[in-house]
Amino acid sequence: MPKPIVTVILPAKDAGAFIGTTLTTLARQFDDPSRLRLVAIDDGSRDDTGAQMLHYGERFDHVQVIANTDPVGLAAARNQGIARVDTEYFCFVDGDDWMQPGRLEALVDTMRDLECDFVRTDHLAVTDAQRRHVRAPYPWRSVVSPARNAILPAEENSMVDYPYAWAGMFHRRVIDEGLAEFPTGLHTAEDRPWIWRLHLSDATFAVVDAPAILYRRGVSTSLTQVFDRRQLDFVPALAQAYELVDADRDADLYRPKIVATILAICSHHLFRARAMSAPHRAELRTGLRELLRPIPASELDAALARLSDRRRRLLARTVREVRRA
Repeated sequence: MPKPIVTVILPAKDAGAFIGTTLTTLARQFDDPSRLRLVAIDDGSRDDTGAQMLHYGERFDHVQVIANTDPVGLAAARNQGIARVDTEYFCFVDGDDWMQPGRLEALVDTMRDLECDFVRTDHLAVTDAQRRHVRAPYPWRSVVSPARNAILPAEENSMVDYPYAWAGMFHRRVIDEGLAEFPTGLHTAEDRPWIWRLHLSDATFAVVDAPAILYRRGVSTSLTQVFDRRQLDFVPALAQAYELVDADRDADLYRPKIVATILAICSHHLFRARAMSAPHRAELRTGLRELLRPIPASELDAALARLSDRRRRLLARTVREVRRA
């Protein structure tokens, strides 16, 4: 039996309604199924997610199911999978998403041809019966480039605004260079410092075409649909990303981009804050002031000038408070 060539890291919590579809499509990725190794992490589910992982896992020649008694969060669960990668390539999939047949085999073939450290792809966003094609925001396809070249421009979407860990594949060199792990302790936005660290590195990448991965939106158990304290972890996540940029050898070049990203995300959460409890809104505003305080005033003003009127209005109070402080 051939050795597996790619490890799929599948963390899931309370995904029983969808994970059967995810696992079924993983079994259709290679003409020779033994080329895939599955590491599935049941992150303290209260439903039958773990049981389905064990049941569907019988279809795979190489499978490991990890059961966390208590939830550790998506970042830490992904790191559990990363620690068990023993193949040349690895990738991620979430428990409510799925893939078209042959996606992973196509990505392995492409990575062997391009000899880069990681590849990124478009995806299909699925909301009920609607599907929307979301393009990776990079103008060149199948062209190997330094990952740093995909950070700018500051005023447009770029690859650091496309943080989806599951939208691509990685060579294990990414693990060896210390670029794969996610920051623990964050319940949301853990992919923001992760994607910045990846693109600030000296790794090489390409955006490529492949059979689609389908991302299910609007799932009730997703943290994007929750309005509790866990949502506020985007603040320390963005603070970590800013620290990475500020310590970089080209900090002056990339700082306008991270500042623009911070302001855009902050305005989004201030709009959503109306659905939060009063204590959480107060904690949000305190966190935003701390997040914006290290940004040089001139760079903050320049980024604000590029925002829409609506976003500037949402941020106005917080910016005034930062300046008074």
